[in-house]
Amino acid sequence: MRFDLTEDQRALREEVREFTKKEIEPKARDLDREEEYPRTIFDELAERRLMGVTLPEEYGGRGEGLVELALMIEELSAGLMSVAATVGLHLGVAEVVERFGTEAQHEEFLPEMASFDTVGALGLSEANAGSDKLKMETTAERDGDEWVLNGHKQWVTNFLDADYVLTYAKTGPEEDAPHNISAFLVPTDDFEVVTVWETLGANSVTSPRVSLSNVRVPEDRLIGEQSEGYVQRGELHTGVNVPARGVGIARAALEDTVAYTSSREQYGQHISDFQGVSWEVGKMAERVDTARLLTLRAADRADRGYDVTREFSMAKINATQAAVDNANEAMQLQGGIGYTTEHDVERYLRDAKLLTIAGGPNEGHKNTLAEAVFERHDD
Repeated sequence: MRFDLTEDQRALREEVREFTKKEIEPKARDLDREEEYPRTIFDELAERRLMGVTLPEEYGGRGEGLVELALMIEELSAGLMSVAATVGLHLGVAEVVERFGTEAQHEEFLPEMASFDTVGALGLSEANAGSDKLKMETTAERDGDEWVLNGHKQWVTNFLDADYVLTYAKTGPEEDAPHNISAFLVPTDDFEVVTVWETLGANSVTSPRVSLSNVRVPEDRLIGEQSEGYVQRGELHTGVNVPARGVGIARAALEDTVAYTSSREQYGQHISDFQGVSWEVGKMAERVDTARLLTLRAADRADRGYDVTREFSMAKINATQAAVDNANEAMQLQGGIGYTTEHDVERYLRDAKLLTIAGGPNEGHKNTLAEAVFERHDD
């Protein structure tokens, strides 16, 4: 791994960091409390071509890689995790279209996805297909030059403000799994909203359950090869946005804790002067650096074409747990005021917990990591 960022990468990080401090942080508490969708923030990011940061320049994107995505997502998540989540998931949908779509699909969707005029959401998980996506029950049956979709999807983040859902559905027999699942771009208007859950955190962007009933989708909305959608999805690594979100929260919790403990006085001295406190803050810094290094290593190796099964799972486990641990420690060190909504650490803790579940629960990634370790050992 190249441990030094390039000049362009540092410039991107500084651009997003400045934007976050100016446009996100002052609004984050109110957006979370009022459960308000941050559309103006996304529009401003789009003006900077950041909503299409990994898309080709010819379609209005910046043509950057996964390292740049991870850097950007960390900065956004340090301001408000919901913003980072929407950006990461939208780009994940756009990346599927870019990698596996036809030229006609590129021309139709990518320019407006890069500008966030067309917003994508992901329809993959279901009630009985959480970690085990092959248990999905949504089906797509061909009828002439159309497909008829029936089923449901849940945890469709950003659905209420999206235009299309990248919907995965079974198009082949069970015995052909995993080569029996296809991906379709389905307009959000074709879904029925079943449940909009109230959640512990990530309040600015909802993740409802939605259903499909005899929805007819034209052939040209099939993205990628028929029955290979789920397999092709495994070739993408935009999921690095999840550990990057963890790094952002862990860092924000650290920075808030340094500021608070350096100014708060008890027993005639700053509480940061107590050895027990300073050691805990040092541990928080260690978590941030470890999480960031693991995340950037996974992103860098993916950019260079390596298999990052081991690296991604390691980053996901470490960074998301670091977010929980740092947010929890920040609240403890801030005492009673940290438990109130007057400070941000209670939001960090609520948002951080989601990351240990989103993108596959950490327990599943522990299995994946262990399997990868033994496979490499056998080699």
